Amino acid sequence: MDGKKLRYGVIGYGFIGRRHVNTLKCFPGVECSAVCDINPVRLEEVKVLYPEIPVYTSAREMLDCVPLDGVIIAANNNQHKELAVMAARAGVHILVEKPAALSVAELDEMTRAAADAGVTFTVHQQRRFDKDFACVRECYNQKLVGDIYTIKSALYGYNGNMHDWHVYKSEGGGMLYDWGVHLIDQILYMVDSRLVSVYADVRNVINKEVDDYFKILLRFENMVTAEIELGTYFLSDQKDWFERHWFVGGNTGSMYVDKFDPQGKIVRTTRLLENVAKDQDKSLASYGPTRSFGVPEPGLIVTEDLPSVNSEQSQFFVNYFKAVRGEEEFLVTIPQVRRVLAVMEACRKSAQTMESIVFE
Repeated sequence: MDGKKLRYGVIGYGFIGRRHVNTLKCFPGVECSAVCDINPVRLEEVKVLYPEIPVYTSAREMLDCVPLDGVIIAANNNQHKELAVMAARAGVHILVEKPAALSVAELDEMTRAAADAGVTFTVHQQRRFDKDFACVRECYNQKLVGDIYTIKSALYGYNGNMHDWHVYKSEGGGMLYDWGVHLIDQILYMVDSRLVSVYADVRNVINKEVDDYFKILLRFENMVTAEIELGTYFLSDQKDWFERHWFVGGNTGSMYVDKFDPQGKIVRTTRLLENVAKDQDKSLASYGPTRSFGVPEPGLIVTEDLPSVNSEQSQFFVNYFKAVRGEEEFLVTIPQVRRVLAVMEACRKSAQTMESIVFE
């Protein structure tokens, strides 16, 4: 790559495709050399905003006509495999939007095509760099609440319905593919242990074809249980309910983190209740509702600030372009992506059978 500008084409100029074009335009040492979309109306926007960028309605034509070093594939989920194989055979590096594929089998085919062509292949799992997740991962890595036994990751919405092609099963729509892939990736990236079992409830609450609610339980060999819950019609009038939520429980405290721009606390007790076997005074004054679950006495609960983290989604691309140039390793690897897709397949199987799936 010898320091020359990397020339990239973007396939798919929807919501995320627009962001990728902007990234390529603004990122040092990279240029956006072409944009492809099957919708000519979207391409008119490219012509207005970026008149210097050639546009195409055919990915095949773009790959034939424009000298490229790589492509970013941001088309509908069901098109990823075909486009990635096409790009590999054209000899260009491949960055695919998540989910990389609709199945492990599709991903394996894409991986073989990239390997045969000698091009790099990875996936845009940029939410590994979200600040809320970085905060929780710091807590996990540094054991800030001791030995962690439970992690809950949650995201709730109020609208219920989805948009565009996301409402069609044939297009790879639904929330497990849309957000589940991120939430599962975060947990697997953080918890450094063999995954023992997967249990999931995946439902169509409002939408007819595709899932809009899921609860996933992941049990790891190191005795961590992770719970992931997402609902697009999961309502409350609590402040900041429709935001990101984390809870981490350990044997020296707990941590809660709310919002993508993380707010929360590490919470501890100044002392533990004594375990006393003999009969105790059971007056309301000494117990509250119950001894363990009553109102804590003043000073028993103390808090600490969340750990400070420096994490931005742009760090994905800092690593990505260095890795393409051979200056460092990809932070998102295909074996990691494959594991996430395997968990998603286990989730669907568990939801269908209503049974826990043995994993790894």
